[in-house]
Amino acid sequence: MAKENPKTCETEFSVRDYELDSQGVVNNATYQNYLEHARHEFLKSIGLNFNELHRKGTDAVVHKVELEYKRALLGDEKFVIQTWAEQQGNVRFIFHQNIYKLPDREPVLIGKVTGVFMNNGRAIRPPKEVVDALT
Repeated sequence: MAKENPKTCETEFSVRDYELDSQGVVNNATYQNYLEHARHEFLKSIGLNFNELHRKGTDAVVHKVELEYKRALLGDEKFVIQTWAEQQGNVRFIFHQNIYKLPDREPVLIGKVTGVFMNNGRAIRPPKEVVDALT
């Protein structure tokens, strides 16, 4: 597991019935929705807004997703997603996102999402406001 950044955001959720598959567990694709929402909340927590960045011409785009499932979430279970980020190279940021079942914080998923910033379809260096907010 990666070293945690001091700028960490925790976002709490609870499983909704329609997120379950025929086996009665959260469908594996649903976890990516959870992680995306938590990334947006993380950005807000450090003073950035995903939609405002877009309006200024900069788009944060997912480049790569690595997920390691530890246990399944069931209907009505509560969980928290812990998110922090670190810059990697000139154009990438790694979002570390771990899901823990509440209240005991049992590991559910260990995630690593690589994002890049784009302008007009081309990768760019992250804007200064992004680098400043994350460091």
